[in-house]
Amino acid sequence: MIVKMKFINISGPRDDIDRVTDLYLSRYEIQLESALSELKTVDNLRPFVELNPYRDVLAQATQFVGYLPNVDDVTPDESLGLDDMFEVVRKACEDYEGLQAKKEKKKAKIEELRAKQQLLSPFRPLDCDLHKVLGYRYITYRFGRIALESYHKMNKYLMDDLSAIFVEGERDESFVYGAYFVSPGEAQKVDAVFRSLHFERIELKDEFEGTPSFAYQSLERDIARINLEIQDLDKEAGEMLSDRAPQLIAAKNRLEELSKNFDIRKMAARMKDSQDDSYILCGWMAEDDVEKFLEEIKDDDKVFVVVEDDHDAYFGEPPTKLENPKLFKPFEMYIQMYGLPAHNEMDPTIFVAITYSFIFGVMFGDVGQGLVLFLGGLLLLICGALIYHFKKAPLAGIIATAGVFSTIFGFMFGSIFGFEDIIEPLWIRPIDHMTTLPFLGKLNTVFIVAVAFGMFLIIVAMILHIINAARSKDIESTWFDPNGVAGLIFYIAVVVTIVLFMTGNPLPGGIVMGIMFGVPLLLIFLKEPLTRMIEKRADKMETGPGMYIVQGFFEMFETLLSYFSNTISFIRIGAFAVSHAAIMEVVLQLAGAESGNPNWFGVIFGNLFVCGFEGLIVGIQVLRLEYYEMFSRFYKGSGRAFDPYTKKKTK
Repeated sequence: MIVKMKFINISGPRDDIDRVTDLYLSRYEIQLESALSELKTVDNLRPFVELNPYRDVLAQATQFVGYLPNVDDVTPDESLGLDDMFEVVRKACEDYEGLQAKKEKKKAKIEELRAKQQLLSPFRPLDCDLHKVLGYRYITYRFGRIALESYHKMNKYLMDDLSAIFVEGERDESFVYGAYFVSPGEAQKVDAVFRSLHFERIELKDEFEGTPSFAYQSLERDIARINLEIQDLDKEAGEMLSDRAPQLIAAKNRLEELSKNFDIRKMAARMKDSQDDSYILCGWMAEDDVEKFLEEIKDDDKVFVVVEDDHDAYFGEPPTKLENPKLFKPFEMYIQMYGLPAHNEMDPTIFVAITYSFIFGVMFGDVGQGLVLFLGGLLLLICGALIYHFKKAPLAGIIATAGVFSTIFGFMFGSIFGFEDIIEPLWIRPIDHMTTLPFLGKLNTVFIVAVAFGMFLIIVAMILHIINAARSKDIESTWFDPNGVAGLIFYIAVVVTIVLFMTGNPLPGGIVMGIMFGVPLLLIFLKEPLTRMIEKRADKMETGPGMYIVQGFFEMFETLLSYFSNTISFIRIGAFAVSHAAIMEVVLQLAGAESGNPNWFGVIFGNLFVCGFEGLIVGIQVLRLEYYEMFSRFYKGSGRAFDPYTKKKTK
């Protein structure tokens, strides 16, 4: 069912808005609307322009709580006052930032050491003491790299006339790293040659001990030591935060509330005159909550509430909040997928829950597989509750309910895990039972019952359409629509005629049938002029009489075709019931069940496959029947969801 909504205005002294929000509104669900937009006729309205004082400290508290392990196992310290919470977060931030500053310094040191490692890395193959080499006075040295294509030229120069030695280090795909040594007297000449070969010098500082490889490993040990120091700082920060976990969690939860409450100013308006400065809030609240709210504030002389019964005076329609029994609540998911009902529509949740489960059971009737679906749905429901912190898992509830109906019709059809010789059917076996009808001959009984059931559901859908149209005070849709009273009378006349013919009873006379069929169709054809006449409207038709007749003819043809196609569409219920039995026969044949020595692995696997794959297909097909054959006749789904700014707080 749809919860009835009331539009309320809340006002009071400007400085009292936080108290009212925290003390009263936080206990109820209210969808706030922008007061500046809604109350356009009120003079002297201005927006609130204030910075949220809780936002920054809340961000810090949220960050610290995010670092804590097992937050759900910690009991918040509810004894803290607001000033205490600010102090806890401030002190934690101060201590944490001090540790983080030390950590950043150590990270910077690691980056420095990594840079030195990167500088040394290509020279690790050199077997020389860097400290001694970098202190040479009578030998000139140059560390660097040379392109591969120039390396062979360099070797030729060294062999021909250069008195220098090149010691190779590492190579990559582009360069050869190393160092060349030359006497000071020849250094200028050799440098010129190497520059012509595009030798790139790499400066090494005199701060390394031992060979390049030893110096590299020494730097690696320093990096490892500093990483351990960083881990110690992280551990110290974690211990510091863990010791304050109850206070930090309590501060974060409370500051979240206060910050959200403060942000209500975005939806509020200020009204300032020469005497006072007030706030105004407006929005939608459930009728029951409004009564409780009014009772709660009756002795509070700082809060003034006005309940508006005429919502049409305000922008937009009331939002939709669904409230159904727990048994039917999972099926609200299908309603939300299609579109929520408007405030003046019927909530189709219970209708969908009953029809969906019933049709699924007929199309997938099997005791064993139904129980599997039921137990699987319960398992999903339990797992979903655990995973999502006890939130609902609608699909699991739908599967469990569908499994119950599948089990019921499994008994009706005498099928258990595809075996049809274990229990006797309470009704019929879909694949075998036939019925003889006049003109049509022998037909599967399930097909006939499916079509008859479809006719019944279409009639119910038309009745629901009439109720919805009457609620909206739409005369045309109520009386002259193909799904209105005229369409209902016509369709019932068709159904009655078919039933009389198929059961061998005499049909009504020609005049009676002409009235039964002709009058409703004529009313549907003339719906526009009849509506204008009843509503006493003076406006003319948008099209001329000739065009109206042509257009009406094709619309009438489309209407008759839709009656036929929607009715025949329900044959799929019987088709799936029969095909399910046929598929299970094939599964059991492949598993060797008919020979009396079945392969139980094949039986189990086949049942699981059918349960999953065919169950999915049946679920989709039933949903298609709901949406296209039934919803299209009575349901618009044009409502907007109730989106409360505040969430109900349990005491």
